[in-house]
Amino acid sequence: MPGTFEPLPGGGAAVALDDVEISIIRSLAVQLLELIGPGPAEDAPDDPLADLFAEGPSEPPADPVLRRLFPDAYSDPEEVPASPQEAEERRAYSAEFRRFTENDLRAGKRDNALAVIRSLDELASAGEGGAVLKLSAEESQRWLGALNDLRLAIGSRLEITDEDETDLLYRLPDEDPRKPMVMAYLWLGGLQETLVSTLMRDL
Repeated sequence: MPGTFEPLPGGGAAVALDDVEISIIRSLAVQLLELIGPGPAEDAPDDPLADLFAEGPSEPPADPVLRRLFPDAYSDPEEVPASPQEAEERRAYSAEFRRFTENDLRAGKRDNALAVIRSLDELASAGEGGAVLKLSAEESQRWLGALNDLRLAIGSRLEITDEDETDLLYRLPDEDPRKPMVMAYLWLGGLQETLVSTLMRDL
C-alpha cells in the first residue's frame, strides 16, 4: 500500500503515508487555501445569506495559477474566434458565467483542501512514524478534487501545458531548481491516478 491508494471494504480508499509525505501534502493544501482566498462573506459572518447572494468577479484572475484553477468558460486558447464580434461575445458570456459561478467553485475547492488538512491532522495526531490514511467515499472524492487542484497549481507554476511534457520532467538534473516542485508534481500525479483507479472499482 505505500504510496498508492487501495480500496477499503464497503467503499472508500486507504493509503500509507509517512511523516514527510503527510507534511508535504498538508503544506501544499494550506498554500492552496491561501491562494484561493477567503469566501466573499468572511467579513460578515453574522449574515448567513451574504454568501448566497454575493456575486463573484467578472474578470479572470491576474495570477496564472488561479486562471488555471478558474478558467474562462467560453474561451478556447486553441480556437481563434471567427470575428472580433465573436471574440467580444465570448468575453461577455465568460464574464457573466464567472460572475455567477466562481464563488461556488472557490468554496468547493476550499472545502476540498480543508478536508485534506483535517484528515491529515487526525492522522498525525494518531501517532508518529506515519500511518494508514483511511477515507470514506465522500472524503475520497474531496481528496481527488484537492489533488487535481494541487497538480494544476504546480503545473501552472512549472508552465506545463501538455501532459506529454512530464516525460521531460523525469530527466531534469538534480541541480535544477525546479526539481523539488517537479518531484511533488509527479508524486501527486501518482496518488491521483491510484485514487481514481480505486474509486472506479466501486462503480
